[in-house]
Amino acid sequence: MNLPHTDDPVTPERAAVIRERYTAERERRVRPDGAAQYQPTEAEFGYFAADPYTERSEREPLHDVVDVAIVGGGFGGLLAGARLRQQGVRSVRVVEKGGDFGGTWYWNRYPGIHCDIDAAVYLPLLEETGYVPRWKYAPGEEIRQHAVRVAEKFALYENALFSTAVTSLTWDDADQRWLVATDRGDEFRATYVITATGTLTEPKLPGIPGIEAFAGHTFHTSRWDYGYTGGGPEGGMTGLAGKRVGIVGTGATGVQAIPMLAEDAGYLYVFQRTPSTVGVRGQRPITAADVGADRPGWAAERRESFLRIVSGEGADADLVDDAWTESAALLEKLLPSFRRDHTSTDADRTARFEAAYEALDHATMERIRARVTEIVADPRTASALQPWYRYACKRPTFSDTYLPAFNRDNVTLVDTSASHGIERMTERGVVVDGVEYEVDALIFATGFSVGVSGITSGRLPVVGRGGVQLMHAWAQEGPRSLHGFASNGFPNLIKMGSLHNASSVNFTHVLDEQAIHAAALVAAAESRGALVEPSRESEDAWARRLAEGAPRHAWFHAECTPGYYNAEGAGRPDRATSYPGSAVAFHEELRAWREGSIDEVLVTPRRSAEAL
Repeated sequence: MNLPHTDDPVTPERAAVIRERYTAERERRVRPDGAAQYQPTEAEFGYFAADPYTERSEREPLHDVVDVAIVGGGFGGLLAGARLRQQGVRSVRVVEKGGDFGGTWYWNRYPGIHCDIDAAVYLPLLEETGYVPRWKYAPGEEIRQHAVRVAEKFALYENALFSTAVTSLTWDDADQRWLVATDRGDEFRATYVITATGTLTEPKLPGIPGIEAFAGHTFHTSRWDYGYTGGGPEGGMTGLAGKRVGIVGTGATGVQAIPMLAEDAGYLYVFQRTPSTVGVRGQRPITAADVGADRPGWAAERRESFLRIVSGEGADADLVDDAWTESAALLEKLLPSFRRDHTSTDADRTARFEAAYEALDHATMERIRARVTEIVADPRTASALQPWYRYACKRPTFSDTYLPAFNRDNVTLVDTSASHGIERMTERGVVVDGVEYEVDALIFATGFSVGVSGITSGRLPVVGRGGVQLMHAWAQEGPRSLHGFASNGFPNLIKMGSLHNASSVNFTHVLDEQAIHAAALVAAAESRGALVEPSRESEDAWARRLAEGAPRHAWFHAECTPGYYNAEGAGRPDRATSYPGSAVAFHEELRAWREGSIDEVLVTPRRSAEAL
């Protein structure tokens, strides 16, 4: 394991050096243009976001009526559909931009792709579908096939619209339904709309001067061009033999793809702005016996154990036993008041928490940096690969093949931090610090634009009661909701996602709890012939609840290296946007609310249920 032991102290002198280095490395990477350094895959760059996997087939526009429209066919939409089916909802339509179900696992098929969460925890509805994962950390194709399995099990292909984007949602108060319009000319009606569009869906590109001048081949990792590279997610990219390949980005995607590219490319240049933390992966095949799949409730028990541990709540037993649970368990051991102190307004208690957190964090990062120097032979390359920031500033990565790839003769790491990124591109290649690196192909592992999809981005117009647009309603006070799901003035609109909700490293678990809640709202409204719509007073009460944890992470993210966690160094918003406690506590609160207070969001009268 790559995490520290409690007997690995960092001296005060060393801690001072680390703090100074963190500040210096952060300043090297902060850019005045912030998130504007990236450009969307639109207009002349729209081909980067085109679907390379499914050919779009023409069809006639639909003008029918469904009970529930679900916007998004990733695991959020799949889970919403499955839980609605379990509630007996008859007519469900999923609308998805991709050519099939899967969401991020439909789009991301790059070589080496795996999930970094234990598969028997990450994959939802395992018992319901009778499936046991084959690997400790599931490959992308196994996950995509499980998405298909869930859709087939719960008959979600019926009525589904693929290669279709929703362009507007408009509430018709007379009809008491939503009018759903799409880019395929559809205008159908739905009594309820559930949005499950995710947060990282639109690929982004760095705004490199001259990017349009490059004459070689380019693509984004979320639209991998196997027609050019040959091979598949397991490698065998014979099309890269003898070719000079460049890849931009060393986040979670780059860490997985780079070792595969190193094996198959003639030569590989890795353009890095900020190195990732790279822990031990420990991949291995698993069996039903390994995960206890011989007893009822095994998947839920395993998933809940993982969530409790990584949420700092503790569990009777660690059923997963990996780097995620080890780090969380150690934190809980050293800081038994973790969940209390970090929300405290008492200055002394907060200072004690921050000091204890820093001590643990320093020890963790020292071990991670030491692992780099142990594996990477060239001292200069090893130094550039060492991460100098706090552990949770960027999503941790895990790999047993990434660092050794830089010992190959055909791989060169190009550190771009001194020049705040790539300077420019030419017809032949990439320029960094005045040096041109000629490449035949350039691959962008530059991630996704945050918060640009779905109704909360403003790019999907939502018009509620009285013709009020959602973004106009939220313009002054910011987003308003009850539990993050429903908002006053927008009846029967149920939102899934991270806004005003709890989160976790295992987001599929969070999504499943959200799907259960969304389906319960629909079922309750149907049984009472009502609309789902919270009062302004309940929104105000929830806003006060969220405000209890508003300043939790400000001290942390202000010191982090730039990335999407802190809006490229700009920091988190001042408004409270997430639940102040753990995901475990949030789920318990939702269950208690459903059992005792769900009627407070049910507004009558509504046309009778028989009219559906």
